[in-house]
Amino acid sequence: MIIIGEKVNGTIPSVKKAIEARDEEFIRNLAIHQVDAGADYIDVCASTAPEVEVETLKWLMDIVQDAVDKPLCIDSPNAKTIEAVFKYAKLPGLINSVSEEGNKCEVIYPMIQGTQWQVIGLTCDNKGIPSDVKTRVDITKILVEKAQKYDITPDRIHIDPLVMALSTDNTSLMSFVETTRTIKEMYPTIKVTSGLSNISFGMPLRKVVNQGFLTIAAFVGMDSAIIDPCNRDMLATLLATEALLEKDKHCRKYNTAYRKNKIGPIK
Repeated sequence: MIIIGEKVNGTIPSVKKAIEARDEEFIRNLAIHQVDAGADYIDVCASTAPEVEVETLKWLMDIVQDAVDKPLCIDSPNAKTIEAVFKYAKLPGLINSVSEEGNKCEVIYPMIQGTQWQVIGLTCDNKGIPSDVKTRVDITKILVEKAQKYDITPDRIHIDPLVMALSTDNTSLMSFVETTRTIKEMYPTIKVTSGLSNISFGMPLRKVVNQGFLTIAAFVGMDSAIIDPCNRDMLATLLATEALLEKDKHCRKYNTAYRKNKIGPIK
């Protein structure tokens, strides 16, 4: 599975504090530790006031790219912010994200046309996050059709079906499962992703719920996940799931992670 490291995010109190203090070493260490744990992309999200978001996001990008040789996942709800910092990325990475809300596709798709960049597509529109599977699938169709006008093929798109909190929607997981299966049938090369910790919001023992969701989501075809790869239990669950699904020949990745003390009790 493709791991998108989630820790360089201004919504996290310690990161917000580091951003305000311009603590480069703190951000640098976050990036290094995530890559050491197996992250394929490093998500960078400023989550600041709009007037300083571009400046802050560029600052984060520069630090992370100086620290690690991994592509970025440029994360902002404002497509114009992403457009403003796009040129500072050293490697083709991920855009987080487009949706049918506003004109995000019209800003982002032309920008990544003719490149190797990939994009996360959220199944929401100007009405918000739909509660039913059909509308999420319909939004996916629109996102894919718009992308194709710019020669962006489905294999460059990571669709996020936007899993809801289980505490408020008991059908949340099954809606995710059905949406994922339907999308995969329609577009076999498309990727499915998730900010999987959303499902456990408002629940005790959130880590247990997240681990359960990760296992089931991977089984039905989720290709990437925005997670904390430094969470040893979550990484162990991911690697064990891949081994069980015949995606880890001879369990090499799982066993190697254990030998390198990346999973299991700290030695």
